[in-house]
Amino acid sequence: MSLIQNTQSFRNVDFSVETIPSDEFEQIHFINCTFNELLSITFTDCVFDECNLSNVSFTHCKLDNVIFKNCKLTGINISSAKDFGLMVKFDNCILDYAIFENKKLNKSSFANCRIQGADFTQCDLSKCKFHNCDFSDSVFANTNLGGVDFSTCKYFTIDPTINNIRKAKFLSSDLAGLLTKFDIIVK
Repeated sequence: MSLIQNTQSFRNVDFSVETIPSDEFEQIHFINCTFNELLSITFTDCVFDECNLSNVSFTHCKLDNVIFKNCKLTGINISSAKDFGLMVKFDNCILDYAIFENKKLNKSSFANCRIQGADFTQCDLSKCKFHNCDFSDSVFANTNLGGVDFSTCKYFTIDPTINNIRKAKFLSSDLAGLLTKFDIIVK
């Protein structure tokens, strides 16, 4: 398939029914589209706006400077995406039960997102930007969170004995989320 480059956008297309017209997209805007499978596709400088990508596995996909705005991404699996050039931005998205395991996401950002039950096991989030995110029941294990600012985030549980939280920022009112493992009462 050929490269589709900044000449068009896709609006209201259900790619769970329609065939994806290319395996390479550059500067394309997907608006209100639905996807169910993405395999070996390259997305460069693309925007997904109000799209439904629930349960999509990005197997062998390249996600280079890809923006997701107001999207439903419940159960997505980015752990199988290509590592080279991986940079994603999520703004006002639902990322419940998303899998980011073993990914270097330090160039990525998450703003105003619900990220409940997500898996960040063995991720490098060291330079990742988080703003106003809900991390209820999300898993951080052997995760590099060095320097991450969690001061606007809520409902996270992070074990400081198995994660790097050096220079990470937290509000004093949220410190209980770091002490859960110790089964102590914080008042």
